[in-house]
This record gives sequence, structure tokens and C-alpha cells, in this order.
Amino acid sequence: MSRLTLPALACATLLAGCAGTNMENLSQAGGSLFTAATLSDTSVKTLSDQSCAEMDQKNTIAPADSTYAKRLATVMSGLGNTGLPLNAKVYVTKDINAWAMANGCVRVYSGLMDFLSDDEVRGVVGHEIGHVALGHTKAAMQVAYTTAAARGLLGSTGIASLTALSSSQIGDLAETFVNAQFSQRQESAADDYSFNLLTKNGANRQALASAFRKMSQLDGGQSSMLSTHPGSLERAKHIEDRLAGGR
Repeated sequence: MSRLTLPALACATLLAGCAGTNMENLSQAGGSLFTAATLSDTSVKTLSDQSCAEMDQKNTIAPADSTYAKRLATVMSGLGNTGLPLNAKVYVTKDINAWAMANGCVRVYSGLMDFLSDDEVRGVVGHEIGHVALGHTKAAMQVAYTTAAARGLLGSTGIASLTALSSSQIGDLAETFVNAQFSQRQESAADDYSFNLLTKNGANRQALASAFRKMSQLDGGQSSMLSTHPGSLERAKHIEDRLAGGR
């Protein structure tokens, strides 16, 4: 992460990546931009609760007695010792993706489970949990809020009225968060977190490397994970180097 302040980082991100954002909208969003820069842990949790609930409404959740749900329960049973209140579910979709929010909401897409073994899915989910544990998802939610604000999607909402956001506004915020990109440094840190978590739980650490190798074979259009998880082969090698070095 660079040493830019959050407002500066957010504005740089918006100016570089949001061609549709005009200066009038950016100016009108001033209050919301400040809100994003000052979001407390409680506010981030509120936004995460709302965003996760909205995503759940838009997607088909695998029933508790389904093969997918049972597989995910097995996956999560090997990811203890996080100290986080995790709530994991499967979205039934051909998309290949997984994500976690700061409130412990973990969502794994059935397309990913079709593509990977349980051990490999465990490594990927451990990586997503790492983003939460290391504070990356809080920063991503702040930037997602800022992006939505600058696009004029949140009006003049302030911290005190976060719970007044409409379903549409929360939906826009959630989609922005889910599609957020982490830095290479954050990705590497989350990889190491997953490796260490798998070690603590006596799980298959090699599967984390094999998951990255499998995902490197996919075309970018097939997996939204590839847009936010670059350098899969290099990351697989890093895990393999750690295994070979006994560290």
C-alpha cells in the first residue's frame, strides 16, 4: 500500500479508473468522500452486513442439504483458529469466484468448487479470510464507498445515515466491493496468511499452490478472480518455495 492518504488514494483510483465520473459528481460527493475516509470499524461492519445481505438476495444460495453446502462445511472445518465470526455460504453459479467481507461474510461460487478440489478451495478461502484478518477488506469497502459516492450513487449520505441507504445503493456498493482490486503486496500477504492458517490447521498446503496453477490456465473472461488475483503462476511458485524451505 502506498503512503497516500485514503482520500488521495481514492481520488487517484477514481480518476484513473472511472472514466464516467465527472467533476460535478465528484464535487457533489464531497461529504460522502469524507465519510469514506473516516469510516469506523462499526460503520464498515454495517456496510458489510448490508452488502452481504443484498448479494444474498441477488444470488441463489445452495441449500444446507446440498452437495455444495456440505462440501463447504468440510472446507470450513479445516479453517479454524481465525478468531473471526465467519459465515460461509455457496452461490450456485457458473462464475469462478470467492470473497469475504469485514463482517465475516464468506461466499464461495459453485463454479469455483466445480473447478477445484476441496483442499484447493480451502486454500483460496483461506486467502480471502486473510484479506479480512489483515484489514484489506476494510480499506476495499472504504474505496468502494468512495467510488459509489463519486459516481453520485449515494447522494449526500453521511455516517449517521448509513442504514438509510436504499437497496439499489447497497447493491451498487456491494458490486463495487466484490469487483475491487487488491494490490500485489496485499495479495502476497493474503497468500502467506492462508499458508500459515493451513499450517495451523494441519491442512494440505500444496493445494494452495495447485489452486493457483489451475486458475492460471483460465482465460480472463472465464473467471472474475483473475482480474483481482494477478500472477497466479508466480504465486504458486512462492507457496512451493515456502514448502521446499520448510517455512
